[in-house]
Amino acid sequence: MKKITKYLTSVNDLIDFLKAEATVYVQPHNYPDHDAIASAFGLQQFFMQFKIAAEIVYDTEIQRDGVIRLMKDLGIRAFHISNVEMAAHDKIILVDGCKGNTNITDLIGDEVGVIDHHLVVEPDDVEYSDIRVEYGACASIIASYFIDHDINMSQDVATALMIGINMDTALLTRNVSEFDIRAYLHCYRIADVPYVNSVIRNYIRLDDLNYYQYLITHNKIHDRVLFCYFPQGCNQNLLGILSDFALALEEIDLVVLCANDEKIHFSLRSEALEWDVSVLIRHLLTGIGFGGGHADMAGGIISDTNQFDPDQIFNKTIQLLYNGGL
Repeated sequence: MKKITKYLTSVNDLIDFLKAEATVYVQPHNYPDHDAIASAFGLQQFFMQFKIAAEIVYDTEIQRDGVIRLMKDLGIRAFHISNVEMAAHDKIILVDGCKGNTNITDLIGDEVGVIDHHLVVEPDDVEYSDIRVEYGACASIIASYFIDHDINMSQDVATALMIGINMDTALLTRNVSEFDIRAYLHCYRIADVPYVNSVIRNYIRLDDLNYYQYLITHNKIHDRVLFCYFPQGCNQNLLGILSDFALALEEIDLVVLCANDEKIHFSLRSEALEWDVSVLIRHLLTGIGFGGGHADMAGGIISDTNQFDPDQIFNKTIQLLYNGGL
């Protein structure tokens, strides 16, 4: 259900609230993926229609070549926070993430808005909150702003948003809703579709094949569940891609992947209606970490690697799924 709360009860209220600002900052989640960057870019361009200057800022790093290519080809400028002189009074809008989540760095500025599609705990201390968990992609929410305000999208915006929707819904097969289809159709009429197809087809590198090989040779399988731990590390976006790859196996209905990158990152997928991985990850990490997401796609993190034991996580997963622990 769409939830717009706080004293700014509409996008129009948010626009009025921000008009006096010299610069507004749009912050996607850490290690931003296609949907996060597309949503940030779309919101920036939406604000421009109302003469609100916005800059995209991010923390950590942009890991995937496809995201870097998208930014270069469409002229999307995003600045690492280390290169931004931000003040405490500067206004920040979070996109594709929520204040208080472990994948959102708490910057020095004032977080006044959250636009997200994940199942999150709604923050109490922001002026504007637009959380739509029924949407498969944050890009679909941003597209709705253009549609509902009858504002023409540029081809670049439509192209970016269409890529974001494609990638976060696994080509309209995961957690997709009629709202995503509406946004997708609207973007399709405007976007550079051959370019969209090129970006979503070319999403891995030759170097990534080493991780595919490791997954194939080091996985553990119990009935319909596949588990794999990457002690050598694996960047978060690739971990999600590998989760989708494993879930494509006919015999597998749930995937739990984790990697040691100084912290333990998790990527979960499910296509079994009875197994909600957003619930599973919270149970798995109770007392040692944090996690959340959607019923069919979730993630998590353990900050202290000493709290992590892959065998215990695998055994606990099986216990929770098969012994009524959820």
